[in-house]
Amino acid sequence: MLRKLITFCALALAAFCVTAPASAQERIGVLMLHGKNPGNNMDPNFSPLKGTFERQGWIAIVPDMPWSRGRYLDGGLDKALAEIGGHIKGLRDKGATKIVIVGHSMGVPTSMAHAARGGDVDALVGLAPGHAPVGYYNQPWGKVVHDSVNEARALVAAGKGDSSERFSDINQGRQQTVVITAKDYLSYFDPTSDAEMSVTAPRIPARVAVMTVIGEKDSLFKTIKTYYVDKLPGNPKNKFLEVSGGHLETPRLSSDEIVAWIKTVVSH
Repeated sequence: MLRKLITFCALALAAFCVTAPASAQERIGVLMLHGKNPGNNMDPNFSPLKGTFERQGWIAIVPDMPWSRGRYLDGGLDKALAEIGGHIKGLRDKGATKIVIVGHSMGVPTSMAHAARGGDVDALVGLAPGHAPVGYYNQPWGKVVHDSVNEARALVAAGKGDSSERFSDINQGRQQTVVITAKDYLSYFDPTSDAEMSVTAPRIPARVAVMTVIGEKDSLFKTIKTYYVDKLPGNPKNKFLEVSGGHLETPRLSSDEIVAWIKTVVSH
C-alpha cells in the first residue's frame, strides 16, 4: 500500500511539472537603472515603475548608480558594470529565474554594455536612451566634450591616466563638469568605448530581446533607429515604440506597454 502511494505521488508531481505553465515556473527580477546626474534612484519620472513591476509579482530594485547626482562620476565604466553584476546576483539570490534590465537615459548604454560583455540578462528595456559619445565628439554642439576627450587621451598617452582632472559633459543640452581620472573619463566618453550604444548594439547576444522606447520630443527621436536600433542583432521579439512627450515622460507614458512586452518575452 505504501509503495503504491509513493508511486502515485511521484506520478502526480511529474504530471504537474509537465503541465504547469512556464510563467508559473519563472520569477522575473527587474534591475532598474536610472538616468544621469541630476537623476538618481529617487527620480519621480522613473522610480514609480518599481511599484508597477512589483504588482506583477516581480522582484524589482532601483539602486543608486555611479552616474547619479550624489556619486557623479564614481569611478569608470568597469566599476559601474561590476555593480550591475552584483545587483543581478542579488536578484538571483532572491529567487529570480529571469533577469530584465530596464534603463532610463544613461541606464540604457550601461545596460547594453553589460549585455554586450556577456553579462547575465535575458531582456533589455531602453527608455529614452541617453549619453551619446559619438555625438558629443563629432557634432558641433559637443565641442566641450570633444576637447575633453582629446585632453584625456593625451594624458593617458603621457602616462597620466590616473590623474584626476576637470572634464566636460553635456546632459540634455546642459553642460556640466566632471572631476574624474582621464582613464575613467574615457571609459564613459570616448566614442569607441563600451559606453557608446552604436558600439555595443551589434554585440548584444541575439538571444537577448531588446525593447526601445523614445518620445517624439526627445532629441534622439529622429535618429535613434539608424543610431543603434537597426544595429541590434535580429530577434523577432525586439520592439521599437514611439510615444508622445519627451525624455523625462517616457517611462510613465510607456509603463503598460513595458509590462506587456516583458510578459510576452520572458514568461514564455
